[in-house]
Amino acid sequence: MNFLSNLTQQSRPWQILAASALLFELIALYFQYAMGLAPCIMCIYQRVAIWSLFFAGVVGSVGYNFVLTRLVAYILWATGSIWGLMIALEHVEMQSGTFSLFFSCEFIPNFPSWAPLHQWIPALFEATGDCGKINWELFGYSMPQWMVVVYAAYAIVFGIILMARLVKTKMF
Repeated sequence: MNFLSNLTQQSRPWQILAASALLFELIALYFQYAMGLAPCIMCIYQRVAIWSLFFAGVVGSVGYNFVLTRLVAYILWATGSIWGLMIALEHVEMQSGTFSLFFSCEFIPNFPSWAPLHQWIPALFEATGDCGKINWELFGYSMPQWMVVVYAAYAIVFGIILMARLVKTKMF
């Protein structure tokens, strides 16, 4: 338990979190630009969740010695993993649910007016694909189904680390 609890008080685990999220973003860009798979609105929201995980890793690796910066990193990690999982599950439902034939998704992301990412960085955050269309599969699973696995792994690791921290500090 001490080993798990102490992981977040080191730079390397946070760097691994950032590097893994960056790897997933680079894979997404490969799918988009090398394979020609247009991202849908749900893909864009999942991309934002991946960036949250990346920034959690960056903030944690820079400020792992300070409680406040670790707290910010925890919040970004939780937000990215849990929100990403929820979006991925919803995307899977859109593609496989009984109403998938009647579903159409929007093309303009619903970002806050103070952060229109799709206008600032359209190469990363502009939605041009169809949410209900399955363009790619690996071992019979679509990309949103694989993203459920990815976000679930991030969320489970977050839960384990957080639980170890809380047990060590006697808060739980």
